[in-house]
Order: sequence, then structure tokens, then C-alpha cells
Amino acid sequence: MRQFIERHTFWAIVILLAAAVFLWMIFAIWPEWLITALGRKKTFVSTILNGVTLGGLYFLVASGFTLVFGLMRNVNLAHGSMYLLGAYVGYEVAEASGSWFLGLTVAFVAIALSGVLLQVLIFRRMEGDELRQTLVTIGISIIAADLMLAIWTGTTYQFSPPEWLFGAAELPVVSVIKSSGDPVYIKYPVYRLTVLGVAVVVGIALWMFLNRTRIGMMIRAGVNDREMLAASGVNVQLVFALVFAIGAGLAGFAGVVGGTALSIAPGEDIRYLLASLIVVIVGGLGSVTGAAIGALLIGLAEQIGLAYFPTYGVVLTFLIMVVTLALRPQGLMGGR
Repeated sequence: MRQFIERHTFWAIVILLAAAVFLWMIFAIWPEWLITALGRKKTFVSTILNGVTLGGLYFLVASGFTLVFGLMRNVNLAHGSMYLLGAYVGYEVAEASGSWFLGLTVAFVAIALSGVLLQVLIFRRMEGDELRQTLVTIGISIIAADLMLAIWTGTTYQFSPPEWLFGAAELPVVSVIKSSGDPVYIKYPVYRLTVLGVAVVVGIALWMFLNRTRIGMMIRAGVNDREMLAASGVNVQLVFALVFAIGAGLAGFAGVVGGTALSIAPGEDIRYLLASLIVVIVGGLGSVTGAAIGALLIGLAEQIGLAYFPTYGVVLTFLIMVVTLALRPQGLMGGR
């Protein structure tokens, strides 16, 4: 017991010291030696913010994936296709109606319905057969990718968000001090900050839904002991269809959000599917908190690698996954 307390005390001190150093690097005026080592402070802060906001986007995609794969143990490798299809559907609705929010809503509802169809027609017939689920959903994703390419071609599309989401916000972070003594503050796009805020809200709502509501308790009970839940009079298939609808709807929702922050183009489905897989592996199966931590780590690794190690940047992401699997195979927040 004493060794357990000492070990946790040691790691708590290490984490606090690392947090203190990080906050100093964000808010302090950098000395010359630090500028020589890392470059301009603005580049460093922008890279960190890019990583955090990209992590927020990854969480929006992976949160739906962790519901379906982590909780229900259904291997849906068409999740990336749902992301891209949601982006295309949202784009068409937004362009036709002139309302970005309507496109966001329709994308969520349309992909949620497609998720229900997928659960009823495919996964309900393959319960417990992960290999068949994997092969069938890979086939569906390939067909969906070809159909989307035929309909929307290889053109890159870009959403036009509401005007109040344009522009940059001035952060309370000083970049440099002018010779006159006036501070220069760092600015950052409002939309990316909004993506981060939306990811936080979705994460809290999902955690509350799964851990503080009756339906959430039914979902967790159905995963652990489906027969007993059915014997208590609960329609298990309806509960699982609801979970699939939420997971798929979040993919469509993230498609519009991500398509606005970046762009919509063929190949994005594979990118976000791989990101979701890595996030769930690192964070732990079925854990919303783990998905948030995993998404943050992967987002930061990608952006830091892109800024400081462009040749080997992609290695950082897989290094995190390999280290996690070696030291904690169940993921950072996963149960044994």
C-alpha cells in the first residue's frame, strides 16, 4: 500500500511540474535561448492550439466509433464513410438552403438513420462474429467511397460557416514585446476555438448520457449481460439501434464540422477511420474519457510532428499507439 501511494505521489509531482513548465512556455515572454531552440513563440502556441482543436475534431468522430465499437463490440469499419457522407450531405443542404446549421442538422439525422439501417440489416445478423463484421463493413466502405466519388467527383469542397464564426480572436497570450514596450497578442481562428468548445460539450453530454441516465445504464447493462436485460422486459434491439444511431449521427455531425474547418475530399474517410481506431486503442474501449484523452494525444502528436519533425511526424502517432499497447494493452482508461 505504501509503495502504491509513493508511486502515485511521484507521478502526481511529475505531472504538476510538467504542467507548470507548459503554462510558463505559453504565458511567459520567451528568452533568446528558447527562441533559438524552438523558434518563434507564436509558432509553438499555434501548433499546440492546432493540435488541441484537431484533437477535438478527432474526438467528435471517435466518440461515435467508441460507442459502437467500444461498447457494443460491433466492428464498423464503414465509420469513416459515414463521416465523409455526412460532410457531402451537409454541404449539399447548406448550399441549397443557405443555412450552415440546417446542413449540420440534416447531416446528423441522415447519417443516424443510415446507422440504424446498418445495425438492423447487417450487424443484427452477425452478432458476435467480428471477422464477418470487419469484412462486410470494409466492403461497404469501398462501395460507398466509389459511389461518393461518382456523385461528387474528386473535387475538394469547402463549407461557408456563419459570418460570426469568421475571423480571429485575440488570445491573452503575448507573442513578443515591441521596442516601444507594447505587447503583441497571438490571434487564433474563431471557428477552430468553436470546434474545441463543441467537442467539450459533446464529450460531457455523452458521459452524462452513459453514466447518469436510465438509457445509459440500459446500454451498459445490455453490453455486459444482454439476456438478463431482455428478461427484465427491455427491448435490447431497440436500445442497440439507438446507440448505433447516436454513433453514426456523431460521424455525420463531425463531417460537417471537420469539412468546415478543413475541407471535403476523397480519402478523408480513410484518414478519420484510422484516427478513430488509434484514438479508441489508446484511450480504451468504451470509455468516453479515454477517447477524449486519446484524441488529444493524437492531435497534438500530429501537429507537433508536422511543425517540428515533418519528415518523421507520422511516426509519433504510431509510436504513441505502440507504447500504449506495450505498457497498457487495454488503453489508458480501459478496463481489464
